[in-house]
Amino acid sequence: MTKRRSTSEFDKAFDDGESVIGDLDLERAIRRVNLDLPEWVIGELDQESERVGITRQALIKTWIVDKLDSRHHKSRA
Repeated sequence: MTKRRSTSEFDKAFDDGESVIGDLDLERAIRRVNLDLPEWVIGELDQESERVGITRQALIKTWIVDKLDSRHHKSRA
């Protein structure tokens, strides 16, 4: 069993670019959300997900994470 990091140790490791994936309880880290979207948006998502070869859900998650990551890095600059 590995030693658990304190919150400040975890934050510092994350800010320093270290991998913190081993510190996360991924079984409990996932929450489901429902999202109502217009038909045309779903159609566009389906076209894009087919083009890049991933599921609609994976595409949405990737785009959201990319956007949040970009905002996080801009705020640190």
